[in-house]
Amino acid sequence: MKPPAIGLDFGTTNSAIALVGPDGRSRLARFDRFDRFEGAGPNDEALETFRSVLYFEEDEEDGRVHVHSGPNAIARYLASEEKQGRLVQSLKSFLASRLFTATQVMGRTYRLEDLIALLLKPLREQAEQRFGVPVERIVAGRPVHFVGADEPADEELALRRLTAALHNAGFREVTFEYEPVGAAYHYEQGLGRDELILIADFGGGTSDFSLLRVGPSFSDGGDRAQSILGHDGVGLAGDVFDGQLVRHLVAPRLGRGAEFRSVMGNNVLPVPGWIYGHLERWHHVSLLKSPKTLRLLLDLRREALEPEKLDALIHVVRNDLGFLLYGATEAAKRALSEDTKTTFRFEHESVAIAALLPRTRFEQWIAEPLEAIARCVDRLLHRAGVADTEIDRVFLTGGTSLVPAVRAIFLERFGPERVRSGGELTSVASGLALRAAEG
Repeated sequence: MKPPAIGLDFGTTNSAIALVGPDGRSRLARFDRFDRFEGAGPNDEALETFRSVLYFEEDEEDGRVHVHSGPNAIARYLASEEKQGRLVQSLKSFLASRLFTATQVMGRTYRLEDLIALLLKPLREQAEQRFGVPVERIVAGRPVHFVGADEPADEELALRRLTAALHNAGFREVTFEYEPVGAAYHYEQGLGRDELILIADFGGGTSDFSLLRVGPSFSDGGDRAQSILGHDGVGLAGDVFDGQLVRHLVAPRLGRGAEFRSVMGNNVLPVPGWIYGHLERWHHVSLLKSPKTLRLLLDLRREALEPEKLDALIHVVRNDLGFLLYGATEAAKRALSEDTKTTFRFEHESVAIAALLPRTRFEQWIAEPLEAIARCVDRLLHRAGVADTEIDRVFLTGGTSLVPAVRAIFLERFGPERVRSGGELTSVASGLALRAAEG
């Protein structure tokens, strides 16, 4: 009996998993919005994506540490008034990092592979319940270039770690495929003629591109190996855009650029910039919540020329507000996808930040990563020897593809009649399952 064809898209921000049914079409697993527990709210909605987050919290009565994942992790985090737990996010971004091998969470050491397995095991188990079949053999997506991978050895390290994590989560047989190729399989469904397409997949951590031929000649038993003309990618996407919003709108109000008097009182020095480097990467905010760093922040606050800004920073760090900060930046980006201006808002108890944000200013802040994305497309087409005019279709997917300045790169170069988009959060998983069905 042929094993079920299943595709997994483990994403920096969201993950999804799909199965090809008897009709040859892929369908996505749906996940409960919240698990049932007091204060979580009704469990009457389901999602096609599984948030790539973990939340650790200690039971006040018996001291046991409980680990929650996906939508339930967010629910537990939001329900916790004191935010004494630990929210762990964007684990995929660390796969190529030799600096992140393990971390301490509530007295226990976890390797990166362990954390990813803790995230993906519940996803696999819920998918098995939804699909009614074992979820053990999969085609898993991978970026063209992992975040922070500067050389081939870094890519190999990231794949080894991801493979180990998937096996630890119960996926016994894993085949990897580039994520934009998965999106190409999704796009190809129902296509009546062959096309040369450029797939642009924009995630939270990477922007990946594939150039390939799709259509009946290839989906009906043709040589897929001959259809792929090339791949390229850059280790930046939505998280970098979020970081620019934090740098320019949030960090100055939390002390970036502020000054303090040295211990001897003879010099006025700037608050260390590395603190705000962590703040710009919202999933690093929890790393600031260490006794050593909090002591440093309290010392800086005592000598700060603008102590109220350091008070606000300490509040953000103590309450582990990285996730809420991310939500504020995401809301601003979504608003700017529809309107030419919006008001950025971030509020939590004593901290309240509101600032008018024109789209033009946001686009100025992200000009450098936009240029890197455009250069990557240039590089891919040049290596493949393909002119712009030869591209039949450009398919944009991933949440960051909704940013107007990102879309403009392709609209201006290829024309709106050749640019398509859709399934921003699920097309890769859907296509990977179709890829699995080919064997």
